[in-house]
Amino acid sequence: MKTYHHLYSQVCSTENLLLAFKKARKGKTLLEYVVVFEKDLDSNLAVLRTELLLHSYRPLPLQTFILRDPKTRKISVSNFRDRIVHHAICNVLEPLFDRIFIFDSYANRKKKGTLAAIKRLEYFINKVGHNKTIITKFPEKMKVRGFFLKCDIKKYFDNINHKIMLKLINTKVRDKELLFLIKTILNNYHCKEQGFGMPLGNLTSQFLANVYLNELDQFVKRELKAKYYTRYVDDFVIVHNDIKTLHFYKEKIDLFLNHSLCLSLNKDKSIIQPLSRGVSFLGFRIFPYHKILKKKSIQLFYQKIAIFNENFQLKVIDYDPIYNYLEGWLAYSKQANTFNIRNRISAFLENNFYSEISTKEVNRSKQYFLFKQRPELHSLLPYKPIQHQ
Repeated sequence: MKTYHHLYSQVCSTENLLLAFKKARKGKTLLEYVVVFEKDLDSNLAVLRTELLLHSYRPLPLQTFILRDPKTRKISVSNFRDRIVHHAICNVLEPLFDRIFIFDSYANRKKKGTLAAIKRLEYFINKVGHNKTIITKFPEKMKVRGFFLKCDIKKYFDNINHKIMLKLINTKVRDKELLFLIKTILNNYHCKEQGFGMPLGNLTSQFLANVYLNELDQFVKRELKAKYYTRYVDDFVIVHNDIKTLHFYKEKIDLFLNHSLCLSLNKDKSIIQPLSRGVSFLGFRIFPYHKILKKKSIQLFYQKIAIFNENFQLKVIDYDPIYNYLEGWLAYSKQANTFNIRNRISAFLENNFYSEISTKEVNRSKQYFLFKQRPELHSLLPYKPIQHQ
């Protein structure tokens, strides 16, 4: 494996810190702490760079809150200047490690994501099912060929071992200064057991989570030779036409996690079932012939919309966050068989927000009329302009 030296100077460079600031600021330009930092940007970045070069940088304590969405999670958020450091590290390390990640690792990577993971799993289901061939000797509920192993790692982020993590990074990064900085960031999170755990909510946590479980990916692909394997963070699925092979995989994976990564499978959530029952993955339930949204996802959506509507009526929020949420959710739900649900949402919008228009819609209209005068620029639009007869 190729190793890299003298990366710390790249992390601390003025250009990289400025790029990191822009990434950390994205979507938060109007927040007070961002505005305050940006007022004296050059000076603030220079102080941060000096601290990094002198090894006197220490992250501020994390702000922790409980999120119920619908699972109860403890989210820990770093101070804004610390988030700039996180981006600076990831700017340098992500391209180096992404080369060694397997194709079917989909979390927090460019050109990947939840929808790509779902499409890949659908492809695997069709391959194993031999394009949904029906086997008549199976009972009614098991007519489609094939089975799946769906696994979840028990309290993954809280059980990540810092020593193992640093050792894994050191196999590729031979830079003591950069390793010391990563160790400082890891130690800023206080878990029940010292030397363990990473906070949900940090960019570095998302990146390092992939580095840690890349060992599992390599084991599954190289040692077990599992062909149809998909992972998103700590949720992963293996599809196979032989149930005995999946039981063998499950046993070997659990042993590997225990011995190599100090992790274990969640026994209640790690199951083997026929494909005909549908695979619950990333908010969808994927069947060989179709996919639907999980009931919990739909219930959570209606709860959020009710809260949004109440806050809008009380004039706590304007229409923009409602529109942005609905636009994202509709794009997400469109991937499943949700025609009726989407119709009900459209009716809800017409009844409750018929006279409202979002900032995003206004900007799109301005952009459309600007480009309308110059048809040769239509290819630059993110959408196709409407052609009026």
